[in-house]
Amino acid sequence: MATVDAIKNPDTIKLISHLLEVRFSKQMSQVFNIGLNLALRISDLLAIRFIDIDGDRLIIKEGKTGKQANIKLNVKAQLLINQIQLDHPDHIYLFQSYRNQQSINSVARPLTRRAVANAFSEIGEEVKVKLDSHSLRKTRGFMLYNNTKDIARVMNMLRHSSVGVTLRYIGITQDDVDKDFVDLEI
Repeated sequence: MATVDAIKNPDTIKLISHLLEVRFSKQMSQVFNIGLNLALRISDLLAIRFIDIDGDRLIIKEGKTGKQANIKLNVKAQLLINQIQLDHPDHIYLFQSYRNQQSINSVARPLTRRAVANAFSEIGEEVKVKLDSHSLRKTRGFMLYNNTKDIARVMNMLRHSSVGVTLRYIGITQDDVDKDFVDLEI
């Protein structure tokens, strides 16, 4: 499996969101935008049910770690989620697959990881970015670190147990650390 990077340019984020909507669907763009704002693994993001959302909070148990994620939703995430709920009041999942509507008696299911990965990969190739569903979480972590320079906050947000893991995860390299030593003269 190829390594993916955080998307570090805000203009690239806007372009990817736009291309996902134009080339695939509004729903794929919503997965991207909400995913950027929640920093969840894709399996947890796609498993969100509307009952997991209580006002401005999302409370889920993470599949990989078993840890509880209690996330305060920012305004953008709330607006996107509210619009999805208005557009699809009968849906169980935030990102419910529309294919299930073809079968009246079928059980509701979320979008598949494969569908999201294929869409992201295709758009990533178009914009020359190593993009997959994990890019959302990495981008959120990188942006928080870039805004605060507080690795402990990033570590807490991503629910990591090691600073080293978090630094590698968001793409902070030894070159970045070296640059900080050179640039900051006291």
